[in-house]
Formats: sequence, C-alpha cells, structure tokens
Amino acid sequence: MMKNSYWKEVKIIMALAIPVMIAQASQSGIMFVDTIMAGHYSATALSGVALGSSIFWPAVLFAQGLLSVLTPIIAHLNGRAQRDQVADHTRQGLLLAVILSALIMFILYHGDKIILFSNQGKSVNTEMLNVAVDFLRAVMWGVPGFLFYLVYRNQCEGLSNTKPAMVAVFTALVVNIPINYVLIYGKLGLPEFGGKGCGIAAAVVFWLLFFILRGYTLMARNQRDIRQTPMKQLFNQEIMKRIIVLGLPLALALFFEISLFAIIAILIAPLGQNAVAGNQIIFTISSMTFTIPLALSVATSIRVGFLLGEQKVAQAKQAAYISLVISLCLAIIVALFLLTFKHYIIGLFTQDILVIEICLQLIILLAIYQCSDYVQITANSVLRGYKDTKSIFIVTFIAYWVIGLPAGYILGLTNLVVPAMGPAGFWIGIIIGLTMSAILLLSRMHWLQNQPIANILKKADR
Repeated sequence: MMKNSYWKEVKIIMALAIPVMIAQASQSGIMFVDTIMAGHYSATALSGVALGSSIFWPAVLFAQGLLSVLTPIIAHLNGRAQRDQVADHTRQGLLLAVILSALIMFILYHGDKIILFSNQGKSVNTEMLNVAVDFLRAVMWGVPGFLFYLVYRNQCEGLSNTKPAMVAVFTALVVNIPINYVLIYGKLGLPEFGGKGCGIAAAVVFWLLFFILRGYTLMARNQRDIRQTPMKQLFNQEIMKRIIVLGLPLALALFFEISLFAIIAILIAPLGQNAVAGNQIIFTISSMTFTIPLALSVATSIRVGFLLGEQKVAQAKQAAYISLVISLCLAIIVALFLLTFKHYIIGLFTQDILVIEICLQLIILLAIYQCSDYVQITANSVLRGYKDTKSIFIVTFIAYWVIGLPAGYILGLTNLVVPAMGPAGFWIGIIIGLTMSAILLLSRMHWLQNQPIANILKKADR
C-alpha cells in the first residue's frame, strides 16, 4: 500500500511538472535562439546581446520571483476550497506588475551606465557596448507583457493547470525563430538590425505570451467562477502586503542567483569577446538544463501547497522527498548527457575555434554542478510550499554572494590561490555556492518538517 502511494505521488508530481518543463524549456529556448542567431551573425552581436542580457534577466527575474509567490498562495486557496479569493490575488498581482514594469524599463534604458559603472577603470569594447544598449532599449518594451503573462501563468499553475503556459510559450518560441531571422539579418525589406533585432523580437514575443494566456483565462470553463468573481476594490492592502512580504524574499533570492551570473558576465567583459561569448554560450546551455529542476520545483510547490491547504502534513512531507529523489536522478542523467555530447552541443552555437576551446572547458564544470543545482532548487520549492520564504533569501545571499562570488573572483581574476583561471574560476565558484545552498536549504527543510503539526499549518495559513 505504501509503495502504491509513492508511485501515485510520483505520477501526480510528474503530471504537473512535464507541461511546466516544456514551458520553461521553450521560454529558455527564446534566449537559446537569440544566442545562436546572434552568434552566427557576428562575435560582436553575440557578446553585445550577452552583455545586455546580463542586465535584462536579473531585473526581470527579480519581478518574476516576487510574482511567483502567487502560485503557492493560490494552490493553498485551491486546497482549502477558497477559489473565490483567487481573482483578488490575481488582480493585485497585475497591479504590482504595472509598478514593477515601470521600474524595470527605467533600469534597462540606463543599462549602459550600469555596465560602465561595473567596469570602472577597465575598458569595454565600444561596439559590444553599443549593441548591448540597443538590445536593452528594444527589449524593455516587452517587459509589461512578460510580467502580465507571469501573473496569469501563476494563476493557472496555482490551480494545478500547467498546460496553458506550455502551449503559450511553445507557440511563442516557434514564432520567435522567423522573427529573429528577419530582424537580425534584415529580410522582407526591413533593415539589418543585428543584435538589436534580438531585443525587438523578444519584446514582440513577450506580448504574444500575455495575449495567448489571457485569452485562455477568458475562455476556459474551469476558470469561469474566477473571472466572474466581482472586484471589491482596486487596491487591496492586505493581499498586496501578503504578496510582497512572502514574495520579496523569493525575488531577492532569485535576483541574487541570476545577478551572480550577470556580475560574472560583466567582470569577464574586459577579458575580451571570446571569453564573453564562451561564457554566454555555457550560461545559455545552463539556462536550458535549469528548466528541468525549475519545472519540478513549480510542481513541488503546487503539490506541497495544495496538500497543506488540505491539512495533509504527512503527505506533503512525502511529496517533498519524492521530488528530491526525482531531481537527483534527473541531474545525473543531464550531467552524463552534457559530457557525452559536449562537442555537438557547443557546435550549435559557434564554429570559432577559440570560443569552442573555452566552452569545452566550461561545459565540464556545468555538468559537475547539476546535482547541487537540482537539489537546491527543489528544496527551495518545498520551503515555498510551506511559505517559509525568508530562509530562502538568507541562504541564497550567503551561498552566492558571501561564498560563491568571492571564491569565483579569487580563482578567476587573481593569482592568490592559483594562476587566474578566467571564466572557469567563476564557474568553480558557482559550484561552491550551489553546493552550500543545497546543504543549507535541505537542513532548513528537515527542521521545518519536524516541527509540531499545528505550527506547520499555522505557518502555511499565513
């Protein structure tokens, strides 16, 4: 009987995770396509888009982290049969998305100042900087569409409906390919935009994502009760406070993780275009592999939040450990795949011998860090399901910024321990940081799950 319950839980988690996995892979595929096409256009376009992305993604993913708390909140409401409160949370999420969009667009418009400030005393290739600025000032117009899409995606996923986002993002990925080609290379009578074309295409695709998912929520029968819920007030202070208090630690945690890669890209910039291009290629591959644990983590937070809403504490704990086992198995498979097909994977991005040499070194480190990465992101999602978000923020800050980045800087750019290793030193620092994060998050998860049941439910009901 116990064995059957395990397999039943595995099936439920995977049924939730697979559509999210396809959606996340497609979302990362948008950047994947940008990187491939920019790389084949020119090294300057690739390095410029890479530099621009190092500003764009931390800013946008900070907002995504803040809004992502809607998923476990809505899952908890769904588990408690309080669907009448879902619409109010979605509306406050949209209001927050408007505010965040204005802030992010301002930051992206002044991205050149951030790049130059981060490299004070060091020269940055002017052509590469110009491409980065053009990319940022084009892609920023897609930020509101992307954040609105995230709100409705979180609503659907919180209701255990993960397929709509999969369809939306996969459609956007398919559309993104011809748009990129036309804009980058100047087809159909349009100018040859180069790296800027990647930004224009991304902005168009982000709005497409929103329109597709919003269309679904307006027509789906299983959400009729939610869209018919009357709006009581434009601004609900209690709900907004709940979203911000629970979501801000997640936003900062995701920002710390993504900005770690962004800072590395900026610190590597003075080492030249080959180093920047090689690092960007491996980062793009990493973003693709990251979709697997990220999808599993969404499924885990949905499942744990739903079970706690139903006050099934023991079953929530079981679901958490099953997810961890699944993530570890998947990490090993992905690591072996990267090592086996590394030449073919890198060849998709570039034929430049110098860039390939850097990539071959870095992809081995990428394979090594899979286990730590998969475990830490799954443990993170379990804590989200329990609404224990402050610990995620603290752990991430310590692991990445106090341990990982300093270690990477010392190994990558100084001779204090070994001769400066360049990009490889930073990736070793990432491995150290991720491993520490996994250890600390697992310890926190174990401690939390062994608290009295009344305390667990009280925390989950916040």
